[in-house]
Amino acid sequence: MKEFFTSKKFKVILCILAVMAGIMIYAAVNSSTVISSALGTVFAPVQKASQSISSWVTSKLDMLINAKDYYDENASLKQQIAELTKDIADYEEIKKENEHLREMVGLAKTNPSIEFSEPCTVIGRTANDVYGSFFIDMGQKDGIEYYDPVVTKDGLVGFVTEVEYTYSKVTTILSNEVSIGVYCVQTGETGVTEGGYATALEKKLKMIYIPLDCKLTKGDVIITSGYSGLVPKGLVVGSIGELEIAPNGLSKIAQVYPSIDASDLKTVYVIVDFDGKGKGYEE
Repeated sequence: MKEFFTSKKFKVILCILAVMAGIMIYAAVNSSTVISSALGTVFAPVQKASQSISSWVTSKLDMLINAKDYYDENASLKQQIAELTKDIADYEEIKKENEHLREMVGLAKTNPSIEFSEPCTVIGRTANDVYGSFFIDMGQKDGIEYYDPVVTKDGLVGFVTEVEYTYSKVTTILSNEVSIGVYCVQTGETGVTEGGYATALEKKLKMIYIPLDCKLTKGDVIITSGYSGLVPKGLVVGSIGELEIAPNGLSKIAQVYPSIDASDLKTVYVIVDFDGKGKGYEE
């Protein structure tokens, strides 16, 4: 080690350091822009590294010193988010309830002689049923009875075919078990709709017993006639599609497109009473 301090290499290093110190002193005294710039260029990387290390150390110290404050603030923000999420859920529920109330008011105004149930939620569907039957969350305890009509604001969906204390099954108008007396709004001509497997596959039903000289045209709207006592008059069933001569040649048959796609329903209403209820049955 002693030899190093007496060597030429050590003396050279001392000279370089002395020169650099001299330059720095000179630059400070004379404020030389050129020299200051040169020194800035030489020492810039060192300064930049020093600033980065300082910032890193400062941030770590801040996290250690203020960890409790950050924890409390994070917990407060989580609580606020939870409250906002609940408020949004409550708003959506209130909005849905208001929509249902408006539907009920609209139905009641349009059909003042009809008594509707509270909104019924679709809680399940029959697996692999081409006719689209489903279950609702109301039953005997809610005044629901066998073969009560099931509707939405857009028309007739089907009928209650099974009633339990807290839930019921609804069979749609696409079913081969359902027949409805109907007439055409535009022409007044009457007939009967019936479902079937083949037509249900296409989400249609058919209207039979139509006179050969009928004036029905594609797009005409058909509604319930109400003669049977099982369903009130004036509920929309669907619209007329293609017409053809019946196999017996004595009448015509029309395709009918239902006004409602039961597979998309989330909420329905049951007609629990109406004028003329129970006076007869659909043929």
